[in-house]
Amino acid sequence: MFTTCHTHPEKDEFMDKFSVLQQYFGHSSFRPGQEQVVDAIVSGQDVLGVMPTGAGKSVCYQVPAMLMPGLTLVISPLISLMQDQVAALEEEGVHAACLNSALPEGLYSTILRAALEGDYKILYVAPERLLTDSFLYLAMHARIAFVAVDEAHCVSQWGQDFRPSYLKIAEFISRLPYRPVIGAFTATATEQVKQDIIALLQLNQPFTLTTGFDRPNLYFGVARPRDKERYIEEYILDHRDRSGIVYCATRKSVESVCKELRSVGISATRYHAGLTPEERSKNQEDFVYDRKRVMVATNAFGMGIDKSNVSFVLHYNMPKNLENYYQEAGRAGRDGERAECILLFSLGDVQTAKYFIQNSHDNDELTPEQAEAAARRDRERLDVMVGYCKTTRCLRSYLLDYFGEHHTGGCGNCSNCLTNFETVDMTEAAKAITGCVAASGQRYGVNVILDTVHGSAGAKIRQYRLDENPWYGSLKEMPVYRLRQVMNELQLRGFLTVTNDGYAVVKLGEQAIALQAGEVKVEMKLAREEPRGEKKKEVRKKKKAGALTEAEEELFERLRALRMEIAKEEKVPPYIVFSDKTLMNMCAARPRTREEMLAVSGVGEFKFRKYGERFLRAVMET
Repeated sequence: MFTTCHTHPEKDEFMDKFSVLQQYFGHSSFRPGQEQVVDAIVSGQDVLGVMPTGAGKSVCYQVPAMLMPGLTLVISPLISLMQDQVAALEEEGVHAACLNSALPEGLYSTILRAALEGDYKILYVAPERLLTDSFLYLAMHARIAFVAVDEAHCVSQWGQDFRPSYLKIAEFISRLPYRPVIGAFTATATEQVKQDIIALLQLNQPFTLTTGFDRPNLYFGVARPRDKERYIEEYILDHRDRSGIVYCATRKSVESVCKELRSVGISATRYHAGLTPEERSKNQEDFVYDRKRVMVATNAFGMGIDKSNVSFVLHYNMPKNLENYYQEAGRAGRDGERAECILLFSLGDVQTAKYFIQNSHDNDELTPEQAEAAARRDRERLDVMVGYCKTTRCLRSYLLDYFGEHHTGGCGNCSNCLTNFETVDMTEAAKAITGCVAASGQRYGVNVILDTVHGSAGAKIRQYRLDENPWYGSLKEMPVYRLRQVMNELQLRGFLTVTNDGYAVVKLGEQAIALQAGEVKVEMKLAREEPRGEKKKEVRKKKKAGALTEAEEELFERLRALRMEIAKEEKVPPYIVFSDKTLMNMCAARPRTREEMLAVSGVGEFKFRKYGERFLRAVMET
């Protein structure tokens, strides 16, 4: 829903970047990297900003938009992001709008006319609209001071979300009567993608900033539960009143997980491409407006969702690359508060990801050669993603190393750093598994091989006569979960491979012969067995650090109720009124005056005029 009022935000001829930041966005200081980017843009220099989700990229182009004469265009492929940011800007007193294919023709024309009349400081536009006659007319006659390209990695064929429509941006800019300042922004980019962005968007000696990909407030974990649905159910019940996202690889899994959560009283909704547009929109709105606290979705959900109070992101299945995983996980903790990102891994996830890579038709604009190159890069990225799920090193260092940022490890805030590992010689078990594969003619899948060495009496084992295999029952004393860990390690290190041609069959890898000959050993870092519940206690203890006092918790709930009341009145998501972090800051500061309230991070002049007195009364009455 877009407002069409034609008022200008109040301006002060002496306004600078700090007064804009305070008055419109309620912050007294910039986050790392933001100020340098703002300074470069305002001085007329092109920029390339690589900043992780939650680092505040939008401020880097919204503050200059308020300081520069004329119109700022923000090019974005995400309708939901446009709508979300326009709603937030209007709440902060900045007049903005967006143009995309989802708008009714009458409203589209109204916004174009208003933009021509100078009624907007910021106009969001989808890349597909740039070269249309109506938009080109606006571009030729409006005073465009600055063009910000969001999700800029989409311009590169080496990026994970290449979109040919992004290649139109340079042509669009070349048609303008004069060249504006250009800023390109993305959350994830390898060195090759950065160079592509600079070349394909024709950035002119840009100021380039990579603020660092680390999100210290995020806990990263990999778990391998026997029952994923039960794990998710117990996790969410243990995090009552917290908002979160559960990502699933398939629509079927979304339906199953959502149904299970609802059956135990969890307020959950769902999102996938099989739902009608109306239902997707309603379910997304229910989550964003806090009417439902858990969203179960495929990766079709979340791009551009700026909901700040997501405190957990659980992955029911492994994504197909680290770029997607880090972006999806990064939707947690955008308010800077502690949040958890946990990936539930199983070998079946690898086959599912391979299937999606083989059958991907996400981008029909690609040529056959481009599609094959993209599939090859996807397979390489999948290997890195599987490595993340299987590694015993610090998960944060694994992630950051991939993005070219050195990290010493030992972050103390990931599942591997909180696990006690010991090195165990698994050579004999490895010989038994590879020997079983060889003796059975390399014809069976993972489960059949493991059932054989474990000594299963199942009908399938008897049918295949694998109870006659020389390795049958050789590892009957080893728990099945441990056997799976050994099988994973053998695949990871090339002793075994798994085909991807319909039925996943285990084959001998290049190292298998050397293993059987006794030329190599297989040593594994395995989690030291701990008493049940001890690890959970440690994680819970860590979560409670920095929690609100009982009195602050009471005030926080009162402020949340007031925020929800205002959100319903204004017809905006609650976090757009004030984020959870701003409410927590109010609880700690307990402001009693206008000046004290304006000192709370997240409270700007415009929002104080709208809501400040009501929140002050709520604080003083508690």
